[in-house]
Amino acid sequence: MKNKTSIKIAPLSSANYEAWLRLWQSYLTFYNTSLPLETTNATWHNLIDDKVSIYGFGAWNNDVLVGMTHVVLHPNTWNTTECCYLEDLYVNESVRGKGVGRALIEYVYEFAAKKGCNRVYWHTQEGNTPARALYKNIATETDMMQYRKDL
Repeated sequence: MKNKTSIKIAPLSSANYEAWLRLWQSYLTFYNTSLPLETTNATWHNLIDDKVSIYGFGAWNNDVLVGMTHVVLHPNTWNTTECCYLEDLYVNESVRGKGVGRALIEYVYEFAAKKGCNRVYWHTQEGNTPARALYKNIATETDMMQYRKDL
C-alpha cells in the first residue's frame, strides 16, 4: 500500500465477522485488556443492527480488513443535533503510518456530516504518541479531561 487511494472504506457487514474479530482482539491486546466473548458478540451485533445507533466501518487493502472504527451517534445538551463519538479506532500494525487511520477518520467525518451531526469527537491515551500526531493534524485537541467511575 503506497497511499490511501488503495484503501477502500465501507460499512462492516455480517460477512466481515471473522476479519473484524481478529482486528478487535488485536485492538483489545493493544490496550492490554480483554472482554468476555458475550461482550464481543454483543458489540458485533450492535454494529450490524440498523436499529442501534452504533456503526462500524472497515478499511480494506486488497480485500483484507486492515483497519476498523466504531462510532456512536447520540443526542447532547449543547446542540439540537446529534454528536458522533468515535469510540474505537484500530489499524493493523503492518499498515500503520500509511494513511489507513486518516482514511477511516475522514470517512467518519463524511458519515457524521451526512447524518447531520454537529461534531465528531474521541479520546485516546496520553501515551499513544503516533495516533496523537495524526489526530493533531485532522482535529482540534481540547483541554477537556475525562473522569470516570466504572459501575
